[in-house]
Amino acid sequence: MTMCKVSSSLHFVKTHSQSAQESSTETDWVPNTDVYVCEEGLVIKVELAGMRREDLELVVENNRVKITGHRPDGCRKAKCKFLVMEINYGAFEKVIELPKGYDLGQARAAYQNGFLRIDVPAQVRAVLQRASGVISSTAK
Repeated sequence: MTMCKVSSSLHFVKTHSQSAQESSTETDWVPNTDVYVCEEGLVIKVELAGMRREDLELVVENNRVKITGHRPDGCRKAKCKFLVMEINYGAFEKVIELPKGYDLGQARAAYQNGFLRIDVPAQVRAVLQRASGVISSTAK
């Protein structure tokens, strides 16, 4: 398992191994997420308003991406009475299982305007299949 932080240079960095026991997290909420396919590959878009880039962690294992972090509640004062509370705070986790044919080793991530976007390119073989209908190369 590889753990990554989102960097300002918009790609996965600071990788290191982490045991499965260390990676278990108690979560308070799950962020809204879009996953879609375009010509260049697969796109994961996660809504994370109020977060700082350095507070997000991405764990990549085989064909899975796990996004974790903590959104602080810096606005609420003690003993307040909510009339409406729709914004989630605290620890979160989102695990996305990718279909075959995408290269997480070449993924790029960017966090801007409250959205984390992860672009995962298609593997060369998958691109060739879509382009010609015939596999002429098995390179990744």
